[in-house]
Amino acid sequence: MSQAHILIIEDDQDINTIIAKHLAKKGFKCEQAFTGTRGAVLLGSQSFDLVITDLMLPGIPGEDVVRFIRERDTAVPIIVVSARIAVSSKINLLNLGADDYLTKPFDLDELTARVEAQLRRNSVSAAKGIVNYHDWTIDCDARTLLAGGQPVPLTRTEYNVVELLITHPNKVFTKQELYELAWNEPYSVDDSTLNMHISNIRSKLKPSGTEVYVQTVWGLGFKLADVD
Repeated sequence: MSQAHILIIEDDQDINTIIAKHLAKKGFKCEQAFTGTRGAVLLGSQSFDLVITDLMLPGIPGEDVVRFIRERDTAVPIIVVSARIAVSSKINLLNLGADDYLTKPFDLDELTARVEAQLRRNSVSAAKGIVNYHDWTIDCDARTLLAGGQPVPLTRTEYNVVELLITHPNKVFTKQELYELAWNEPYSVDDSTLNMHISNIRSKLKPSGTEVYVQTVWGLGFKLADVD
């Protein structure tokens, strides 16, 4: 983890440099970009283990940077740092494929903890091979899901949820367990983020008729449904 290569896309040079210096002291290799356009250029020419990006950027805005990354890589963790605090902004970013969101101003040690959590989650090998469950097939190495033979475009976190369910078919996950395992961070009493991801997963599965595979266990959490 100490050699992880991190791209920081932030137009405020002071904030960008403070983050870069702080993470460098923790042993990370940091690359800096001060515009969304420069960030996209670096993303197109280099490989990164994690990306930290602002939203309000010169050139390509942060939302488009997230889209750009997810079109090319479904696994690299993305942490957004922004002064925007609206719930709708956070939901939109999670739908685009961001993995975490930190509101400015933030504590550098908290940012470091979130970086380490995302890298730790990403480094856990899911080398379980191919797992089948009725009309679902997941490739744990490629981190892909087929439902009814058709690919389902899941975000990184959505895939984490599905993999947990299919690889533990008899387990009822509490909301806390599912959140902490999929996000690799402490559970918040506000479970709207988890509910939103479950809703998104079901919507993406609806064309295949397999949305019923994700079963709500009222008062507890979620499990893989028993399908005849």
